Amino acid sequence: MQQRALPAALLASVLLALLISGLHPYDRPTWLMETLPVMIAAPILIASRQRFPLTRLLYVLIAIHALILIAGGTYTYARVPLGFWLQEMLSFERNPYDRIGHFFQGLVPALVAREILLRLGYVRSRAMAGFLALCVAMTVSVCYELIEWAAALALGQGAGDFLGTQGDVWDTQWDMFMALTGALTGIFLLAGLHDKQMEKMKRPAKQPSVELLSR
Repeated sequence: MQQRALPAALLASVLLALLISGLHPYDRPTWLMETLPVMIAAPILIASRQRFPLTRLLYVLIAIHALILIAGGTYTYARVPLGFWLQEMLSFERNPYDRIGHFFQGLVPALVAREILLRLGYVRSRAMAGFLALCVAMTVSVCYELIEWAAALALGQGAGDFLGTQGDVWDTQWDMFMALTGALTGIFLLAGLHDKQMEKMKRPAKQPSVELLSR
């Protein structure tokens, strides 16, 4: 029961946040582009819940990533209040909220790939699973940067809020570096917890004893 309750609660929280964020976003096209991954991922996760439920760790991280995207879409990344707070506290030159988003852009795909590779038996080696998961995460990051480039070409000056570069000429490189950092964090620092939860999912549910069934 608890195994089902957590994903349901996380999904409800994300959908509520998405609904509220869509009421009065700073810029409607930017909101749509930033929250589109959430709108795509949510139905996939719901549809796969019975056949291939994910670990609790992944569901929590996916929900956090979704909320980060939703907040970025609501305010635009350069205007998220949390980013201004971090900017002031750490004396940064710019709002760093988009760095958090790109960190999770590496972290979540890496652990999703790692879980699929190991649980479905595509690879047996933890090291190879980590390497391939890193490749997947960086591919996602590169594809997202290409999408941003295409948006910049298509929208011109109107793409500024979506890109969130804030005048940083190295923004693309920073985005990919943060995705790399997120992926490495998942592969090395969270691998132990991830493995424990995957192992726990292999164990069959406890069945009533024969004696109890015979009563």
